[in-house]
Formats: sequence, C-alpha cells, structure tokens
Amino acid sequence: QVQLVESGGGSVQAGGSLRLSCAASGYTFSTYSMGWFLQTPGKEREGVAAINHNGNVRYADSVKGRFTISQHNAKNTLYLQMNSLKPEDTAMYYCAATSTATMFPSLLAWTYTHWGQGTQVTVSS
Repeated sequence: QVQLVESGGGSVQAGGSLRLSCAASGYTFSTYSMGWFLQTPGKEREGVAAINHNGNVRYADSVKGRFTISQHNAKNTLYLQMNSLKPEDTAMYYCAATSTATMFPSLLAWTYTHWGQGTQVTVSS
C-alpha cells in the first residue's frame, strides 16, 4: 500500500533553513502529484507547496521565494527546502500524494488521498 514517511523537521532560529524529506513507497512515484501541508493546533491543514506528475509546481503566497519543492524520482523522495524561516512557519508538516492527474498541482488538502504522519518544525525568534 501507499506509504509516506516524512523526516527532517526540527527546531531552528528565525532566518535558518531546514530540508524536509518524504520517502514514498507502494506506488509509481513519478505518476502521482504530491504536496506539503502544514497544520497548527486547532486549525485545518494548509497547502504549502505542491508538484504534479508533469513537474509543475505551486506555492502558497506565504512561502513564495523562501520554500522550494522538488522530487527525486529515482529515490522516490519528495523534498521541501525551507529557507529564511519565520516563527509563523512553526507547524506540523505533512507530505501528501494523489493519483489524480491535474494540469496544475493542488494546494487543497481534500484533493489528496494519502498522507504521512508528519514532522514538526519549530522556528524560534
């Protein structure tokens, strides 16, 4: 079955960087669209960045110019490079995947069918 395992979270000071990884298994990685989402206590998951099977990417306005989503098909791994981190980036970050093909990648959580367990990112001021 589809399995997504995130890693790379941690605690950093504002202005620092982290790279999140999502190791995928159980499906043909390159044919799925994938995304990164964040969630803070009491709030719904928000789309951060997404990439579809054609390599098109989309970012939330709040992270444009700071975060970069990428994937390594041979390693079945999705990445999120997070630079210039801010305290408001503090959240649990989730990797998600969907087999639904779309022209543009989605930042809507309900459009994804498979989720990882999350990795915590904490940014201190």
